[in-house]
Order: sequence, then C-alpha cells, then structure tokens
Amino acid sequence: MRTRATVAALSGALALTALTVPAAQAADAPGARAATARLSSFAAKAPANVAANDGRGDTRITNVTVNGGKDIVVGTSLKKTYTVSVTATDPAGIYDGYAFLWHGTDLKNGVDGAMTPSAKHGNCKRVNATTATCSVTLVADPKSTVYGNILAGRWHVFASAVGKDGDYVTKDTYKSSWVKRASQLTTNAAPEPVAKGKTVTVTGALTRANWDTHAYAGYTQQPVQLQFRKKGAAGYSTVKTVTSDSRGNLKTTVKASADGSWRYAFAGTSTTSTATSTGDFLDVK
Repeated sequence: MRTRATVAALSGALALTALTVPAAQAADAPGARAATARLSSFAAKAPANVAANDGRGDTRITNVTVNGGKDIVVGTSLKKTYTVSVTATDPAGIYDGYAFLWHGTDLKNGVDGAMTPSAKHGNCKRVNATTATCSVTLVADPKSTVYGNILAGRWHVFASAVGKDGDYVTKDTYKSSWVKRASQLTTNAAPEPVAKGKTVTVTGALTRANWDTHAYAGYTQQPVQLQFRKKGAAGYSTVKTVTSDSRGNLKTTVKASADGSWRYAFAGTSTTSTATSTGDFLDVK
C-alpha cells in the first residue's frame, strides 16, 4: 500500500502545485498556457508533501536517455514521437520510473513549455534484482507542445524513480535535452556539362522550420560547408565555407577539375538541426 501511495504521488508532475507561466509570456502564448495546464492537471493529483528534487531512502537514478541520445528535431507539421528512459536502482528493486521534458526558468513558477506522457507509469524492464529501466513516450508537436520558436533549444528533463519498498527520488532537472527546428539544404552545380578548368557556380538554399508560422524560411548569415566527392571516391571533402545571405541563399564559384558530386552541409546550431543536401553530380569534359 505504501508503494502504491508513493507511486501515485510521483506520477505526473509530482506535486508541483504552483506551476504558472509568467503573465507576460502567457498573454502572448496560448501554447504556454496549454503546457502549464497539462502539468497542473498532473500536479493536482499529487499530495503537497512530495516535491521535486526530493527523495527518501536509497533509491537512485543512474541514467536518463532522451531519444536515444539524439536531438529532437521537429519540422512544421509532423509530430515527433520519442522515448525517455530512466534507469534506477534500489536494494529492494525498482517499481516505477517516470520522466517528462519542460522548458523555462523554473519548474514551479517559470514553465512555458512541456511534453508529458499520456501514461501514468513508465514501462519498466528489469535489468537485475535491484535495477530497472523504465521508459515513457513523449510527443513533440509543432501545433501544440512546440508551439513557437521561443521553445527551440535546451529543455530540462524531469526524472523520478520509486523502489519496491516505497523509497523514491525525484529530480526536476536531471539533465538537459535539445529540441531543434528542422533545417533543409539544396545544391545545384552549373553549367553542366562543363569544360575542365572552367568556372562552376554552386548555388543552394538553407531553410529551417518556423514554429510560429508553420512554414520553412531562409536561415540567414550561417556558415555552410561546400563539399566535393570525386567520381569513384569513398566520401566527400570540404572545399570551402560559404555564408548564407539575407534570405538563406548560398552561392559560390569553383574551378571544374574532375567529374564528381557537389553538396552543401550545415553543422547546425543550438536551436536548429544539422542538414546535408543531396549531391549534384557534375560532368566535366
């Protein structure tokens, strides 16, 4: 019975009873209000004597993995479903593990975004007598949970675990994860065919998802690598770095030396994913 009571307290937002979005943000962001409402609905089910960054006994979280360790990349329309796994240990064994992602300055008073599971408990798999890994499924939706560009970047990962003896641990920020706007790249090398030694113009465009407008737009003033793979070669080599213009367009010139493929590659930023265009093969006569 004690274990069940503790699990109920820790499921959802674990007694985070004062979740509010700052007034200035809430007035301009309906999605922020919706995110806070989701967390508050969980919080209402938990007793007030259990708080985040709390614990009792010898339950320990040993690892949290978000989306297999990869960035969560979201475009303009499709939902991104991903898994958060909490590995925990307790001498009595692990009964449950739980996690969600939140964005803001403070979990109690400064949340402007949240991705919470629909399930009340994690899906736990026993590693051994004392350890288990529990997983929850979250959804990043550009029409709801990532409702605007202000949410691109670092998110906090809340994690909790409950032992079979009723011991527990909660961490409002166990680690961070990155939720990024998807980016796209194009490449065109011309003229084709081209005589050896002549000038080749390589154009392209770097765009990224805009979560405010749900459309792709040029990503300006960003360094992008121009790469070349000679026909028969195993991989691409970087030739030069080109900066996108005020509309995200790319343009540079090179000398034609051999048959091969040209492409642009973008390393990404703290808010935007990496991108690599499809190679454009150029026939050199």
